[in-house]
Amino acid sequence: MTTATRDLQDAHDTPDEAIHVFVYGTLRAGEINDLMHAAARHGIAPPAYVGSASLGGRLYDFGHYPGMVLDAAGSGVTGDIYRIPAALIPVLDEIEAVYPGEAGLFVREMHDVACNGATYTCIVYPVSESAVAQLPQIPAGDWVAYRRERDTSEA
Repeated sequence: MTTATRDLQDAHDTPDEAIHVFVYGTLRAGEINDLMHAAARHGIAPPAYVGSASLGGRLYDFGHYPGMVLDAAGSGVTGDIYRIPAALIPVLDEIEAVYPGEAGLFVREMHDVACNGATYTCIVYPVSESAVAQLPQIPAGDWVAYRRERDTSEA
């Protein structure tokens, strides 16, 4: 079992343990998979917003959603940190098509993310470098700003 898997399993086993997620794409507020709306649709307590943050990586345009390649030397990907109930993890896995024992585009990992002077160990859903080989990079690393500009210019 990997450290990320063990840490996530530990979070499931300890109800009082804080579980955090770093969202950078369609799970952000106002986007099509808005984390708050996803919780409400499933009758799960709402996540608590912690703050905006940046994680080392590069963001790519898959069309209707972005994918992040983790890279400490990358310019940074803008996202938001939420404290979430453990019951929301399977919902996020479903949205990101992450299933045990199956290879998919996204993977679920645990990474430390700094926000407002604190560091949070967060669930993050990155993609592999090979998945973005022919895709345009989102230079500023902010999906929401990029999508709005892109959608406005296409209209």
